[in-house]
Amino acid sequence: MAERLADHTTLRLGGAARAWVRATTDDEVVAAVTAADAAGEPVLVLGGGSNLVVADEGFAGTVVEVATRGVSADVDAAGEGDSTCGGALVTVAAGETWDDLVARAAERGWVGIEALSGIPGSVGATPIQNVGAYGQEVAQTIASVRVWDRKLRGIRTFAVADCGFGYRSSRFKIDRYDAHGGRHLVLSVTFQLRQGSLSAPIAYGELARALGVEIGERAPLADVRAAVLALRGGKGMVLDAADHDTWSAGSFFTNPLVPADQVPDGAPAWPADGGLVKTSAAWLIEHAGFGKGYGLDRGAGRVALSTKHTLALTNRGGASTEDLLDLAREVRAGVEGAYGIALVNEPVLVGAEL
Repeated sequence: MAERLADHTTLRLGGAARAWVRATTDDEVVAAVTAADAAGEPVLVLGGGSNLVVADEGFAGTVVEVATRGVSADVDAAGEGDSTCGGALVTVAAGETWDDLVARAAERGWVGIEALSGIPGSVGATPIQNVGAYGQEVAQTIASVRVWDRKLRGIRTFAVADCGFGYRSSRFKIDRYDAHGGRHLVLSVTFQLRQGSLSAPIAYGELARALGVEIGERAPLADVRAAVLALRGGKGMVLDAADHDTWSAGSFFTNPLVPADQVPDGAPAWPADGGLVKTSAAWLIEHAGFGKGYGLDRGAGRVALSTKHTLALTNRGGASTEDLLDLAREVRAGVEGAYGIALVNEPVLVGAEL
């Protein structure tokens, strides 16, 4: 029986794949992708499935499920080792679960990713999107990314300066190999993390308030992790099979980057690169008339905005991918009609279009 993508994505949506390979070593990952590329077979590289919206028709190609494991550090559990920079150099296989790494970092006193607690998905996916939350981004702690270059057919290692990191973007997201996949297949990520019992300076107001500290102050690592998990949980952003508010791909739209004079009155705004300003997609959605739980009372109520967070589009059970995309189109059109700002989807669309 063909493997369904719905069984491997946090949205629990998506049809069957034509072929499926579960790769547990880097060699197996490279071999599977190389064989498919040589045959002209479309390839979908799958990690935790937390950032995918897959068409109901499924995927007419080979899914390569990256199930590699391994975490190595140049310091031991007691914080002693070969590091000469007062930090820990930690290399992690792409298939490792991201939040497991964050939990380990908090326990071992590795500082710099604690505010990224509770984010679903795999380690290999984090540099592609330059995953970020609560004032931290992985770009702040990544030292290098090791990849298989599908075009050059060889292993390459990119230092952080060569990764092209931007807001929810990187060269690994932009450099395409074909319609379905990127040129660079992440094999492992190396992080440079400080050592200590206190977090990096808190950079996000909501988190600072939850911790009872000022912006720029530090807090115990365990406290920061617990506070972030509580904040995310309150927004339905921590996976829970019993809670349909978590049957999502996380934030469906990115926060728009616009000229300052395009920010609506009252909307949050933060300085961004290139003279632009970042505003809140959640604010735009809410004020365009799409409140929490929007869609629950319509039709069969199979899809709706989360009852906890307007940025999450959720599968309430029995939904199709097309149901979800119809809701996304309605929200996007409503925001553009109200404010002239076109929202951009954050999840990767596979065989589907908005």
